[in-house]
Amino acid sequence: VQVVIADRARLAADAGTRPWVAGLCTVLRCSLPAWHEPAAFSMLSRDIRPVPGQAGALQVQASFRNDARWAQAWPALRLSLSDADGRVIGRRTLQPAQYLGAGADPQARLEPGQSAQVSFRLREPAAATVAYSFEFQ
Repeated sequence: VQVVIADRARLAADAGTRPWVAGLCTVLRCSLPAWHEPAAFSMLSRDIRPVPGQAGALQVQASFRNDARWAQAWPALRLSLSDADGRVIGRRTLQPAQYLGAGADPQARLEPGQSAQVSFRLREPAAATVAYSFEFQ
């Protein structure tokens, strides 16, 4: 039992052993790290538009859902902006505290099936931006 408790973070990172370790931690009152499965987040909608009256500013809005079996911490969002030839001209990874806004708890978890909407502004790296992509980390 001591070995399991000492190694619970690694064991809880595996979908096969997490339920067993979570049950044991419920009984023994130990804590587990949040589940981390970036591939289980699904992008539902996304939109990037120029901010009217502010040259070079972009308004980003996105909606995503946690499709994992367990609650997850808010993911880091990696946004890549590309030109017409598909070359990445700007890339930024935003941590939850950066995209959630004031008053939100970046330590909160997204429950299974829970969706979230985020909105933030950023500076356009070049006027040639024509495409974008998101990744969850």
